[in-house]
Amino acid sequence: MSKMTKTIIKLTVRDVRFPTSLEQHGSDAMHTDPDYSVAYVVIETDQGMQGYGLTFTVGRGTEIVVCAVEALSALVVGKSLEEIVSDFRGFYRLLTSDGQMRWIGPEKGVIQLATAAVLNAVWDLWARSEGKPLWKLLVEMDPRKLISCIDFRYITDALTEEEALDILVKAQTGKQQRVDQMLKEGYPAYTTSCAWLGYSDQLLKQLCTDALNDGWTKFKVKVGADLKDDIRRCSLIRQMIGPHNTLMIDANQRWDVGEAITWVTRLAEYKPLWIEEPTSPDDILGHAAISKALAPLGIGVATGEQCHNRVMFKQFLQASALQFVQIDSCRLGSVNENLAVLLMAHKFKVPVCPHAGGVGLCELVQHLILFDYISVSASLDNRMCEFVDHLHQHFRSPVVIQNAHYMPPKDPGYSCEMLESSVQTHQYPQGQVWKKLQ
Repeated sequence: MSKMTKTIIKLTVRDVRFPTSLEQHGSDAMHTDPDYSVAYVVIETDQGMQGYGLTFTVGRGTEIVVCAVEALSALVVGKSLEEIVSDFRGFYRLLTSDGQMRWIGPEKGVIQLATAAVLNAVWDLWARSEGKPLWKLLVEMDPRKLISCIDFRYITDALTEEEALDILVKAQTGKQQRVDQMLKEGYPAYTTSCAWLGYSDQLLKQLCTDALNDGWTKFKVKVGADLKDDIRRCSLIRQMIGPHNTLMIDANQRWDVGEAITWVTRLAEYKPLWIEEPTSPDDILGHAAISKALAPLGIGVATGEQCHNRVMFKQFLQASALQFVQIDSCRLGSVNENLAVLLMAHKFKVPVCPHAGGVGLCELVQHLILFDYISVSASLDNRMCEFVDHLHQHFRSPVVIQNAHYMPPKDPGYSCEMLESSVQTHQYPQGQVWKKLQ
């Protein structure tokens, strides 16, 4: 631990935005003109080491997350890395349970997005100080130490510390073989890049053809704005990918409960594996009703990219309201809270298929899903990680995809260090890219 006696002396945060709305990248039924953006955090220590973290947003409002990060920074500066990781649960609670700032959460919304950005930077710093990529830091960590990073408050009725420890201890068997397998084969991915809602049929066909040629077998289509349009596009994609490849559909919270059931029933002939975010992300019982209604059609419900915290995931699992858990690296309180959700999902026997894409989400979440397979689930059944082919060129250690699989990162850290030149040119509103667009 001696190499961790580094004191954090500075935290900076910047508003970095990419004008993806110009070409309709990321467009869906609810978010029609997203500009993929991040609140980008850098923490510095007295020994000159840096940790990098971010939280993903879609443009306007990023400045609010930046303000929240600045408000939390006073709780971080002055702490040593050793102090933080020796009681990571306590540090997590320090950020999420501040007697005054908690009021504007608690553990949800902007304040939790800001918490994730800060903690992502702390985890990056820890992994760098150990000279390991984050997934390896997690996989090689003593199970008791790992459990000590998780806040079990509010979830012990679904998962106790003892149960979580038991899951990790049992998964020690065969762990090295799974590490070797991942290093050789990578983790299975699916693509969302072919069928954003704003794309023309011609572009959709071209991207689909290219993806098939590159070895992709799992495709997600955005739906929810117009039923006739959805029928046409789903038919087109199913024709292109054939009957044996996997199709998923994603409504991005567009429908009421009854409407979701009716709409998806009309799309059932295209055999989607799941409908993602069919209704309000907060409506646990609504998701349960949709899950029950669609089960006879063989269509599951997937959600989680806008699920606030571990408590909501607990209830989704308890209510059998989802058949695929979608964690997000920045919506929840960083690695700490995602660990809790991965362990709960395993206990409830629900596969985890993370949300990714955006800016940096692929880079981040690959570490968590590698840990899930190697140290928790030991299964690839019905499991895959989202991939979106946008903006990876702005990262120092971009994701590596081979044959539609995520290859495990080798560089130390959490893979979210951005190139300084990219940060400067895309900083909002003073960066060169934005000055040109004004």
